[in-house]
This record gives sequence, structure tokens and C-alpha cells, in this order.
Amino acid sequence: MLSSHTISDQALNLRAGELVEIRSEQEILATLDEDGANGGLPFMPEMLAFCGRRFRVYKRAHKSCDTVHKTGGIKMANAVHLVDARCDGSAHGGCEAGCLLFWKEAWLRRVRESEPAKVQTVWSKMACPELLRKSAVHPARVPTQETIRYRCQATELPRATASLPWWKIGQYVEDVTSGNVGMRQLARGAGYSVVRQLAHIGIGYRVLVAFYNWFHRRRGATTFPFKSGTLDKTPAGEPLNLVPGEWVRVKSVDQIMGTLDKRNRNRGLHFDPEMTLFCGGTYQVLKRVTHIIDERSGEMLTFGNSCIMLDGVYCRGETTEGRLFCPRAIYAYWREIWLEQVPAPSFPLSGSQKSATR
Repeated sequence: MLSSHTISDQALNLRAGELVEIRSEQEILATLDEDGANGGLPFMPEMLAFCGRRFRVYKRAHKSCDTVHKTGGIKMANAVHLVDARCDGSAHGGCEAGCLLFWKEAWLRRVRESEPAKVQTVWSKMACPELLRKSAVHPARVPTQETIRYRCQATELPRATASLPWWKIGQYVEDVTSGNVGMRQLARGAGYSVVRQLAHIGIGYRVLVAFYNWFHRRRGATTFPFKSGTLDKTPAGEPLNLVPGEWVRVKSVDQIMGTLDKRNRNRGLHFDPEMTLFCGGTYQVLKRVTHIIDERSGEMLTFGNSCIMLDGVYCRGETTEGRLFCPRAIYAYWREIWLEQVPAPSFPLSGSQKSATR
């Protein structure tokens, strides 16, 4: 259920591509409750560095995916994601997830292309308001000094949203009218969903998948992304020791399937159907990820085996079950055994290999 404690929840009905300016620190603080949130959504210390700056709207955040309780789709009121506005984790123990931030429309103002920009002030981390500093750690969930439980937009999403069943048609209408999703992407995602649902209930699975793969190969597109591994024990492979800036090619779906167990995991890391959309592509290593915040508990998780994050490679919500076209753009994590090193490309990257939200 949406929070009833919203101090200001201005509706601008922003669309993808519009130009906005983030309001000043003082204006935003005036919209927050005693928990440093608006409608249950925290304004985090990392977001202060963006105040006064201008951004394009990446997508309207009218819906998202529940990564806390895994219930499926959820809806949010009057919020957007902005191009290039990701969390750097500096106030949350150096979390490396790089989440795309949510911005309440009350924190933004629409600006004209011709409107002169304001003089930006340099934000000092030392000047972070106490309200925001305290809100980064959940006081009710710190049983000992040794256990820090963080509070961020990702951990608090259930408080800022309501349930959104996949069959609610209005969400897909808003996906299109807001500019979040084009008609081709809508058709592609719908195709995945129809075949998956029919296959799930056992209606002509092999025939459906064979036809789907034949049709998509003719178009040079991705084949049916729902496959399963078979291993009991998964291999680590030869270490590549990848560093940021290096170039890699993602291996084929069949090669990756050969490294997965029956739950589609390699040493505990899940290979999601969304990741098949990037198989065969060439991308640049963004960073190695060793620790992220667990969105359910708020505790910092440290990976026993570091994962690779690739520039511009994030979930596009095209194959997700129950949360189609989620605009959250969560980065995918890759094992090195799923990648192979390649020389830097001498040709311009395609649009699918560039990220508007990195």
C-alpha cells in the first residue's frame, strides 16, 4: 500500500526524453518526512551531488520489480529514472550495485531547452544533512555495532510501492504512452511472454519453441531464452583477471548453459534469461563487483567469487516473468567463464552496446 505520509508528491507526468532540473537541497528537504523519505521513498545522501543539475528523463518509473520480497511487479506514483543518474554507494558502505536512482517528481522541475542553466554549486560530502546521514542506516535494525544494516531506495521499495499484477493492461499502455517502450519492443516482449506461458502449461512446447527460434534466427534476433543447465557441480574455468576498460565477448547461450547447474547457477550466481539478449555481443568491462547490499536484510554481502559488470549491460525487462518492461535497468553480473577477452573494437559500437543510463 502506498505511504500516507507524503509531504509533497507533485505530479509532472514526465515522459522519456524530457529535460528536467533537480531542485535544490533545501527544496527537496522540505518534501521529506521524518525518515528522510517522500511517499516511502528515501532521498539518499548520494543524490545531493545531483542537485541543481539537468538531466534527460530516461524512463518513467511508474512500475518496478520487487527485489525484496520477490512478489513480481510493483507500482509507484510520480517518479522517474534519469539518464546517467546512478548511485555510487558512497554513503552505503561503498555498495557496488550501481542502482539507477528513483526521483520523485516533487524533486524535479521541467525546463525548456532554451532556458539558461543555473550556476551549479560544488556539493561537499561533509555538508550532508543529519536527516539524510541517519536515514542511510536503519536504526531499528542494528542489533550490534558489528552488524550494520543499511537503508536505501532498494531496501525501502516495498514501503514506496503497491502490488502490480502482470495482467493489469493499463501498465503496458503507460509503458508506450510515456515513451518507455516502443512498439517493436512491446511486440518482442509480448512474444516472449506468450510462448513462455503456453510452454509452461504444456501446449506444444517443442513445436512452439522450434517455430520461435526459426522465426527469430531469420531476423537475426535472439532465440528462445528459457533454457536450463544440467550440471551437479559447476566449473570456475580459467581466470581472466579482467580489469575495467578491457573488452570481452559474451559467449553463446549454449556455451554458458554448459557451465550451469539445474537451477541455472554457476557457483551460486544465477544466469538470468535477460542475459541471453547479450550473448555474442562485445562489451567493455565496467568493474569487478565484490560487495553489494542485500535488499532484504540491508546487510552488506561480500562475494566469495567476484563478478564482472559490463558497461551498458543491464536488465531491459523483456523476458522477465510477472514484471515485463521494468525500467529499473539493474546491471547484470557475469562470471569470467561466461566471457572471453577480445581486442578493443575498431568499429563504432551499435546502439545496443551503448548505455544511456550507465
